[in-house]
Amino acid sequence: MADTLRRLTSTSSFSVLQDKLESWHKDYHVISCDQNLNKCCELIEITAKIQGQLFTILNLTAAEGGHYAGVDTLKTRLLPWLGTCFSMAKPSVPDDTSLQLIQDSVEKDRRIRELSASHDNDMQKMETQLCSTRFQLVSVRAELVDAHKDLDETKSRSATTLLATEDEILQLKADLRSAHEQVEIYKRKLMALDDDNRQIRLLRDEVSYLSTEKAMLQERLVRSRSPSPLPRLSRSSSPMRSESPTRAQLTNSSRHARLVSRFSDLYAGERLEAQSLLRRYIADLEMVQKIIFIAVVESFKTAKLAFRQLKLRVRKTLSPSHFGPESLEDAAVDYIVRNVELYDVQDSVEGVINSMNVNPRISFPPEVDFVLISTLIRETCRVAFAMQTLDPALDMAFACDGEFYNDIKYRRSYDSEFTAPLVMYHVWPALMEGNSVIVKGEAVTRRGAPWSRSQNQSRSTSPVRSRSLSPTRSLAFNSRRILSPDRLSASYL
Repeated sequence: MADTLRRLTSTSSFSVLQDKLESWHKDYHVISCDQNLNKCCELIEITAKIQGQLFTILNLTAAEGGHYAGVDTLKTRLLPWLGTCFSMAKPSVPDDTSLQLIQDSVEKDRRIRELSASHDNDMQKMETQLCSTRFQLVSVRAELVDAHKDLDETKSRSATTLLATEDEILQLKADLRSAHEQVEIYKRKLMALDDDNRQIRLLRDEVSYLSTEKAMLQERLVRSRSPSPLPRLSRSSSPMRSESPTRAQLTNSSRHARLVSRFSDLYAGERLEAQSLLRRYIADLEMVQKIIFIAVVESFKTAKLAFRQLKLRVRKTLSPSHFGPESLEDAAVDYIVRNVELYDVQDSVEGVINSMNVNPRISFPPEVDFVLISTLIRETCRVAFAMQTLDPALDMAFACDGEFYNDIKYRRSYDSEFTAPLVMYHVWPALMEGNSVIVKGEAVTRRGAPWSRSQNQSRSTSPVRSRSLSPTRSLAFNSRRILSPDRLSASYL
């Protein structure tokens, strides 16, 4: 026994078993399953060898103790341990229940095998589908790559086309710019040509007028040298002298066209400028348009009155020394045409502003004055004054709020009610030559406009009286603000 124990001690079996256990513990998660099983079997073999040697030592030790030595130890320790480790416990269930459990276990094993087979089949199907899906994915990727290539080619072609289109647009813009420049050049040439034609017409009128004066002077010279007094007695009945046109008559058509064009320019230019100035202080557009219309009406009235005053003064000045084939009226008008700068337009502007200050139909903020639109008033007075020198004279149409809308005289404004029959207020007057409309005005028509009784009264009067006052009535109406014609002299010219 001592030799066997010494050999077991010298071999250090438990140390080897401990080392192998530690080595297996370190490599358990690294090596494979078969290797782990081999390690475990090896340890079991070593343990069995150690147990065999221990049982040999146990047997030798029990033999050395005699026939009865160690019995209690074997009974109390070895036999219970062997019964616990090596004996099978008796089942606690009856035989029928055990048989049923065995059958259930067999059935479960069968189901497990079936489920495993079906699972394997499903896995194969899924692998087959996965392979087909992978093939489809590869084909889709190939199509996507082709689509990207096509897109890149399309982008390159589009960029090239866009560059070409931009070049064409730039070229077209350059052509358009050059065309506009050519149009401007042609417009300037056309304007210069119109000016040249106008100058030619004026020069022709001047030449004709000078030729007529030359013929008249030559005839006067011949007759002054003649001893017969007949020509002097019959100068008023001479055909050539009675039919000789004055400068005003010769330039009547050109001045007529120029003044009509200037009247239209007032509507498109000075009127809009005055309207924008007034809108800074008055928010109501209707009141602004009424102020401008009343300013134009008052400018025409004041300019006509100033023309009549100036003509009376000129007639009174020329009457003592008048000698010529034309009448004193024509001579006065011709003098005014030649010396239009005698017209005191600033006095007319002040008169218009004074009239507007007392007009009850319009209102104006107290912090400003009607001098704000003096440019429109001044230009309108000049145009209206020059229109009185025409034959026949141009005048604005009679207008009153609430009158029936006349499509011949006016056009409706953009904010009008086109089915309304009455005029709410006027924006711009119509220009008349006798009973004919030369330039249409502008009016605002809306439903609910107050009907004017003066419209009904004006129907019974003549057209001339309905448009404006006669010269005598105008002088009488304004006698409080003007000088009497008898008090005028040549010093005012």
